[in-house]
Amino acid sequence: METKQDCLFCKIAHGEIPSKKVYEDEYVYAFDDINPLMPVHTLIVPKVHYDNIGDEVPNDLMGHIFNTVPKIAHLKGIEESGYRVMVNTGDDACQSVHHLHVHVLGGGKMTEDSPAVTHNA
Repeated sequence: METKQDCLFCKIAHGEIPSKKVYEDEYVYAFDDINPLMPVHTLIVPKVHYDNIGDEVPNDLMGHIFNTVPKIAHLKGIEESGYRVMVNTGDDACQSVHHLHVHVLGGGKMTEDSPAVTHNA
């Protein structure tokens, strides 16, 4: 699998840096964010490095990443109450780690002033 040597999320996905694992399969690794914006804030990252959603990610991998979202919602107990799925792409969107990742946020009532809406994660 292609990784980027200095990429934080590559290192996490491959076990070089500890994390609180939520889910893992052959293609993705999901872990809890260390600075959660909501009671549930899990990141899903592909094990192969892509900078962002516009980085020619194969359709089957992109589908797999997004098909993992309901699994995470189930594992975290937010499938019934609801959750937000968010992808930041590029510097103007405040993508702080340039490795494609999907945020799954929930566990509380969101409003227009919720950190998950107003904070750039």
